[in-house]
Amino acid sequence: MCDTFIALPKSTEDGSVIFAKNSDREANEAQSLEYHSARTYPLNTKLKCTYIEISQVEKTFGVLISRPFWMWGAEMGVNEYGVVIGNEAVFTRLKVTKRGVLTGMDLLRLALERSDSAAKAKEIIIDLLEKYGQGGICGYQDKGMFYHNSFVIADKKEAWLIETAGEFWVVKKVNDYYAISNGLTIGTDYDEIHPKAESFARKNGWTKGKFHFSNAFSDFLYTTFSACKTRKARADDLLRNDRKKINITSAIAHLRDHNTIDFSPSKSLLGNTICAHAGNSITRNASQTTGSMIVHLYTNKKPVVWVTATSAACISMFKPIWFGKEVIPDIGEELTESFNKNSFWWKHEQLHREILKDYSKRITIVEKERNDYENKLINYIYVDNNKGFEVSKIAFQDHKRLIEKWIEGVRKMKIKNNPNLIYRNYWKKLNKKAQL
Repeated sequence: MCDTFIALPKSTEDGSVIFAKNSDREANEAQSLEYHSARTYPLNTKLKCTYIEISQVEKTFGVLISRPFWMWGAEMGVNEYGVVIGNEAVFTRLKVTKRGVLTGMDLLRLALERSDSAAKAKEIIIDLLEKYGQGGICGYQDKGMFYHNSFVIADKKEAWLIETAGEFWVVKKVNDYYAISNGLTIGTDYDEIHPKAESFARKNGWTKGKFHFSNAFSDFLYTTFSACKTRKARADDLLRNDRKKINITSAIAHLRDHNTIDFSPSKSLLGNTICAHAGNSITRNASQTTGSMIVHLYTNKKPVVWVTATSAACISMFKPIWFGKEVIPDIGEELTESFNKNSFWWKHEQLHREILKDYSKRITIVEKERNDYENKLINYIYVDNNKGFEVSKIAFQDHKRLIEKWIEGVRKMKIKNNPNLIYRNYWKKLNKKAQL
């Protein structure tokens, strides 16, 4: 489960475009932050995506992506032209094709590699969807996780929302701000639609009166248990309250939101918070925020990309990255499903799981020092105008050092508020699988 928002110049403090996403997946599904430079290919080159092989284009653009370590596609990313995309799982009445198709994450990465504008990315996703189909098994250990997709697509000038149900799609242009979660949201106010969507829905008795895409195609059960309406409502409130003053600080707070001051990750049955923590094997198994990204798009400047490169936005630190000769600082060895002390993602995960043992108390060892560092970074970049790879490199190095310090400090704290037994056993099994 995931949460994504886009804020256009009417809503941001400085008249820029701000995109943000929490990617929520299985807790041991480490997420890799990667940069792939622009490339040219010979004619008739084939490209192996997650499950199928398709024709490669002659030229691809440089992309910065965040992807689950085992799949080709990406959960979110931005390319060298400032095109940014995030996708969401959505659950529909149409059967999901499990084999021989592109995943939603494949569609996202392909569009980033092949488009120089948001409008072009929109066209590419629709074209690829109609040519190859969508679906596939999208869970790592949970082979019963498959779904259709929605996408937020933006560049420095405009933003689009695509929502799908099988082969059918609907498009809406965003004019101010918009948040999506794991449910269809476009009703009657769309700008473009698959030419056969309405007739198909009417033929199946899914719509009466005026056609409403979301009402016609949404699956009630899975959409309800995803708690997407609760999370979207919270995101809408945050964006509405911050309208005309949305900035990087508020975007970070948005992705860390738990909608309560006394949050406990062990108590909720459903994954109903924007910053998500896995909690049980039935309703909160694919509900761990395993990566977070914010993209700050300017008209005449390179985008600033803020990433955690870790799970748990509420515990992690956002660090800046820019497109250039060097992009991503050293984040350790290649990711797998198993703990690796030489991996930045897994080292932070060690801290995260120590904090979960007594969240309300142990999170305090991180918050102040982390917030102070982030505020200094933001001031350094946006006020003093110091940008570049060296800033990224130092930020990642300092975060690594702080993670080690925080792990040591957390382990010295006695547990006072022990989570319930079901929750403890769930994480015990996850830790055993991860050899953590």
